[in-house]
Amino acid sequence: MPGLHIGLMSGTSMDGIDAVLVALDGAPALLHHTHQPFSPQLRGTLLGLNDPGNNELHRAALAANALSLGYATVVRTLLAQAAVTAAEVTAIGCHGQTVRHRPEAGYTIQLVNGALLAELSGIRVVCDFRSRDIAAGGEGAPLVPAFHRAVFAHPQRSRAVVNIGGIANITYLPAQGEVIGFDCGPGNVLMDSWIMAHQGAAYDAGGAWAAQGKALPELLERLLVHEFFARSPPKSTGRDMFNLQQLRDALAGHERPVDVQATLCQLTAATIARALDAHCVNAADIYLCGGGARNDVLRERLAALLPQRRVAVTDELGIAAESVEAAAFAWLAQRALAGEPGNLPHVTGARGPRILGAVYPP
Repeated sequence: MPGLHIGLMSGTSMDGIDAVLVALDGAPALLHHTHQPFSPQLRGTLLGLNDPGNNELHRAALAANALSLGYATVVRTLLAQAAVTAAEVTAIGCHGQTVRHRPEAGYTIQLVNGALLAELSGIRVVCDFRSRDIAAGGEGAPLVPAFHRAVFAHPQRSRAVVNIGGIANITYLPAQGEVIGFDCGPGNVLMDSWIMAHQGAAYDAGGAWAAQGKALPELLERLLVHEFFARSPPKSTGRDMFNLQQLRDALAGHERPVDVQATLCQLTAATIARALDAHCVNAADIYLCGGGARNDVLRERLAALLPQRRVAVTDELGIAAESVEAAAFAWLAQRALAGEPGNLPHVTGARGPRILGAVYPP
C-alpha cells in the first residue's frame, strides 16, 4: 500500500482528535477515519491556555505531552482498524492544537511534542506547519486551500469549500483564475462555548437548541460590527478574537440563553454568506466540511441566505466532512517531505511559496 500517510487534526472547537489514513500515491484516497474525544480535563486545560495565566509555559508543555500521548493512542487505533503496520506509513502530518494565533505579532502556537509522537508511534512526524508561512510575512492560515484545490477543483464549474470548524474559512475554486482562501469568522466556537456554559454540552447537536430559540436582530447587529468582518483577505482569526468574554460584552443582559444560541447560529450563517457574496460571486456550488456541516439548522439557514447557490457537503466529492482537514495535513506532510511548498502565498499573504513543517524522524 504505497503512499500511506496519517493526518491528525484537533481544531479550534477542541472537541477531540480526528485521524485519517490516506493513500497519496495518486489522487488522494481516504481509507479510514477515527475520532477520539478529549477528556473534560484536557479540554479544560487547553481552553485555559487560550488566555494568559499563572505558570502557563509549564502548563503548555505538559498539555503538549498529554496531547501527544492522545495522538499516539489514536494512531494505534487507526492502524489497528486499517490492518496496517506503522512501518507501512510514510509519515504523520499533525496540525497540533492551536492555543494562540497572533500573526500580527509574528507567531502562532500549535501545541504538540513532535519528538514524543515520533518516539511513541515509530512513524516520521511532520508538524508546526504554520510558523514558516508567518515567518515569510503571511497569516499562517488558512493552509487547507492548497489541498482543496488539489482534490475538489473542477475544470468547468466554479466552487467554494466552506470549512466550519471552530472558525469558519472559505476556499474559492474558480474554474479559471486564482484560488482565494481566508477565514471569515466564527464557525462553531461561540455556539459551542455558549451551550457549554448553559447546558454543559460540548456542542449543539444538529442545531437542536438553536432551533428552539429566535435570533435577536439587535444582538446580531452588535456582533456583526466586529472589525474582523470588515477586513479584506488575506486574513485569519481564532479564539483571540472570538470568545465567550467577547460575546458576553455584547449582551444587554436580559436575553434568553436559547435566543442567544439562535443568534450565534445566524451569525455564523450570515458571515459565511456575506463573505461568499463578496469574494466568491461565481461559485454556483458550495460544499461544507468540518463539524458545522452536520449542524442541520446552520446548513438550512445558510441555504436560505444563498438561494441562488447549491449548498451541499463534501461527502458528495468523496471525502467526508469530518475528515477533510485531517486529510489536508497528511497531504501537507507529503509535500514537506517531497520538498514542495504547501502554502498559497496569495491566500496567506506570504512573500512566496514555502515548504511547511518541522520533521521528526521515527
